[in-house]
Amino acid sequence: MKNRTAAHPEPANSNLRFGLARWSIFTILILTYVLVYFHRMAPGVVSEFLMADFKTSGTRLGALSAIYFAVYAVMQIPSGVIADTLGTRTSIVTGNLVAGLGSILFGLATGFEMACAGRFLVGLGVSVVFISIMKNNAVWFHEKVFGMMSGLTLLIGNLGAVMAAGPLAQVLTVFAWRTVFLGIGALSLCLALAGFAMVRNSPEEMGFEPPNSYGRSAVLAPHWLTNLKEVIMSLKVWPGFWVQLGMIGSSYAFMGLWGIPFLKDVHGLSRAFAADHMTVMLLSFALGALFWGWLSDRAGRRKPFLVSGAAAYALSWVMLMYLPWTPGATGFLIFAFMGFTGAAFVITFAAAKEIVHPQLSGMGVSVVNTGCFIGTAITQPLFGYIADLTWDGAMSGGVRIYAAADYRNGFMLMLLFSILALAAAFRVRETYCRNSRG
Repeated sequence: MKNRTAAHPEPANSNLRFGLARWSIFTILILTYVLVYFHRMAPGVVSEFLMADFKTSGTRLGALSAIYFAVYAVMQIPSGVIADTLGTRTSIVTGNLVAGLGSILFGLATGFEMACAGRFLVGLGVSVVFISIMKNNAVWFHEKVFGMMSGLTLLIGNLGAVMAAGPLAQVLTVFAWRTVFLGIGALSLCLALAGFAMVRNSPEEMGFEPPNSYGRSAVLAPHWLTNLKEVIMSLKVWPGFWVQLGMIGSSYAFMGLWGIPFLKDVHGLSRAFAADHMTVMLLSFALGALFWGWLSDRAGRRKPFLVSGAAAYALSWVMLMYLPWTPGATGFLIFAFMGFTGAAFVITFAAAKEIVHPQLSGMGVSVVNTGCFIGTAITQPLFGYIADLTWDGAMSGGVRIYAAADYRNGFMLMLLFSILALAAAFRVRETYCRNSRG
């Protein structure tokens, strides 16, 4: 059968080629997203090597890790504009190229400043990936499964975070940390080539009928600046921003940097066993993302599940600080609970997408997603600063050793951020899983 043109599209739901095309594109995007999460969480496992090689304090280590999140946060709204104007293909190819070069530079770093430059390029490159995937999901999949697709995206993406925990700790017994980042950089460059060859911005570009059709009531302005202003000025979008700032900012800071040092310093765990606890938390986070997205889609509600998840996540910090848990079984349970409940934030993406114009889903999601990385960029170095304030000077092999009280002070910061997220969750608008602008 010959391809039909965009003027005479093939029926999307009954065409095998359509399914093959959209899942092939999704595969390229999700493999890239796996690397995004690897870069996000890896500093926690290699933290002692970074502190030793670059002779840095906890505050500076937090700043090195947070560079990724800072540039990611700054780039979120531009990423939404790029996704809505230039499309997913441009975003994913360029992002992989920049992130790949940044990872290679990080692996070759001879000093702290060079490492910061590499980390900056990595953050810049990967900053466009998630919004591109959300835009792709909104364009290539039916809106009724957007919540589930968001959860599936985070589930698979978190495999990168899982690899950056226990598996990376094992790899580091064989390969130097620099070798790992050089290899990841080369893989990013390969994915850039694959994206150029396979990714397309919409079904229409390949002659298919789009899976979603919206009414004519919502008129889109002709210029992207006007559209961006409309999204930013919409007060209904911003509660999701604050949910992510508090909920995921604290979660990523713990999973991606301070969790493993805490388990090593306070509980005397080996790096591998400490990383196993983070692996459990990350796996629970990944499964939770799929669960919360699926449950919200199935129930046709957003707000009740977001509020419940945010409340349970705040409770998890109280459990971590005050329950008499020990590493191993009870520790795994607490970290699993924290990861699973924290994943409820995924609902904010669907809620944001359903508040704005259907063609501005990239911008809507990007505004909300900015909160995640501003929150992480704040909490990672602030946690280190708080720990440094009461640090007693203990060191081992050039690495600072913090006491239980130092970490307890940092955990109070995390609890405050989680309470902020819970308060914001009550302000998120209920969309009943339908776009109100279409």
